[in-house]
Amino acid sequence: MKRLIPYFSLYLTLLLTGCVANRDGKNPLVTATLNPAAPSNNQDANYITKVVQQVGSAVVRINSTRIVAVSPQDSYLGRFFGAQVPNREEVQRGIGSGFITSADGIILTNAHVVADADNVSVVLKDGRSLQGKVVGVDRVTDVAVVRIKGTGLPTVKFGNSDNLLPGQWAIAIGNPLGLDNTVTQGIISATQRSVADLGVPTERVDFIQTDAAINPGNSGGPLLNAQGEVIGMNTAIIQGAQGLGFAIPIKTAQRIANELIVKGRVDHPYVGIQMGELTPDLRSKINQSDTGLKVNQDTGVIILGVASNSPAARAGLRPGDIIDSINGVAIQDIRQVQQLVETTKVGDMMQITINRNGKKQAIAIRTVALPARDIS
Repeated sequence: MKRLIPYFSLYLTLLLTGCVANRDGKNPLVTATLNPAAPSNNQDANYITKVVQQVGSAVVRINSTRIVAVSPQDSYLGRFFGAQVPNREEVQRGIGSGFITSADGIILTNAHVVADADNVSVVLKDGRSLQGKVVGVDRVTDVAVVRIKGTGLPTVKFGNSDNLLPGQWAIAIGNPLGLDNTVTQGIISATQRSVADLGVPTERVDFIQTDAAINPGNSGGPLLNAQGEVIGMNTAIIQGAQGLGFAIPIKTAQRIANELIVKGRVDHPYVGIQMGELTPDLRSKINQSDTGLKVNQDTGVIILGVASNSPAARAGLRPGDIIDSINGVAIQDIRQVQQLVETTKVGDMMQITINRNGKKQAIAIRTVALPARDIS
């Protein structure tokens, strides 16, 4: 089911359901506490209970409502009476999870839980319901920050999502299907799951894969290690699959959250290309097409399309160009391109070496902020 990346908006609209931070980590609101040590006795079944007792009170339920207009054509009567039936408004309700990162009420959750919400309420484990204010939403990574008024609130501790290994314990806490304070346990199944791995569009995120049960309503809840430290934000399940859950690495969530807290938004660099990973089959299809393109290699990343009026178009990139390197880094797959662009600051120059019709050529591209139209 492999699909090509849409224009390098790379906002990869998540065809997943359920669940989808300043770089130097100096923002005290979401600064990580790193402790990668394993528990002294993983055979002790009580370690899960201890983690829940340690963290459970900092995991919250998030209820959101939004009012949407429903046109007459969407209703049964409207199909018969058309314009005679007036527009009406409908309240849509959503349920998700989140976790408190500061004692004064900063909460991290998924963007799709609170985006466009007219009202957000946060329910604590002790039953209190508090009004939530959306500080910022980043649809590109599906990270959002919500604030509630409070002091001395329970908080989570952060672990290190950079050194995770498949097979390590993973614990998810959240509110799946509206069932509050549900705990599931499994392992880290894989790390750095990319677009190519999943075979579907997704955000600019390399996911943590886990077999800990994650269901709709777990969105925004924490994925924890055996020490009770947050290593990810539960964000997605593949519809119809079993034992496949995904989480945003907490380092990524922290970086995005810090920017949302400071600026209220996150500016993602944008180039404007559609890419594909070359295979013998793709090479054959391109060479046999009526595009006029001829490809002479079976591996690498090929540009299949260039967005009009984009940095790539202005720099002279063309369909059929094969990306050899970016800023001196040899390119092997699409994931590398995504990472290198995402870690570039908006306005910076990127030095790209391409192979065009068998000849190498150096091209400089100045990135711009991802256009809003490419985030919807």
